[in-house]
Amino acid sequence: MTRVTTTPSRTQAVAPDLWHHYGRARADTERTVPGAFHWVWAQDGGPGVEVLGDFTGLVVADLGAGAARHAAHLVTHYAPARVDAVDASPAQHAMACDLYGHLAPHLRTVRADATAHLEEHPDEYDVLYSVFGSLDFADPRRLLPAAARALRPGGLLAASTLGHYLGGAPAEPDVQHADVPARTTDGAPATMHRWVLQETVWTKLLDESGFTKISVDRLPPAVPGARAADTLLVCAYRQP
Repeated sequence: MTRVTTTPSRTQAVAPDLWHHYGRARADTERTVPGAFHWVWAQDGGPGVEVLGDFTGLVVADLGAGAARHAAHLVTHYAPARVDAVDASPAQHAMACDLYGHLAPHLRTVRADATAHLEEHPDEYDVLYSVFGSLDFADPRRLLPAAARALRPGGLLAASTLGHYLGGAPAEPDVQHADVPARTTDGAPATMHRWVLQETVWTKLLDESGFTKISVDRLPPAVPGARAADTLLVCAYRQP
């Protein structure tokens, strides 16, 4: 079996892997390439891959790719030149390699902090996307300018992020993070930063980072519930 190409980076995470436990049970039982691409929080509907436009022959990156399920869908069902699945977590990177090694070289896993990876690869990508990934968990004041520089002129950034906190508290009116619970590799309690921002805050940040044609659409959940959440679908283009 051809293995996924793993690209090392001098910026690989040295902090505790707070994503070690995420998705491990699913990876044991659900090993196929997903048949659909969803942006919404519940992964049960709404707009799909058409948001990315025609990326045939283009170079794409998934920021905060986790086990690379969305990236695997793009490589299997479409014809990009390459999709880089970028994630800093050693555990998530290992799962991506195990699940989708047969998709190399069109799927390439990159174990690196997303912001640092983008800073190291200016003008490399035609499309960047994130599905509740790096846009949620990286400081947008660094991530978004790095994304603009990593895109080729006119390139697209598309991302889904929470429209409000799980449980219903409103999104932040300023650029500030919340501490959300996590676990270390050995199960000890920990916290990680998550940015849950209002639409106007994302628009301002994108504009200041060098993006144009910015849109932020709110997608409500199909089925309301205690853990249901609105999704913000953010799209913007690097200035030509």
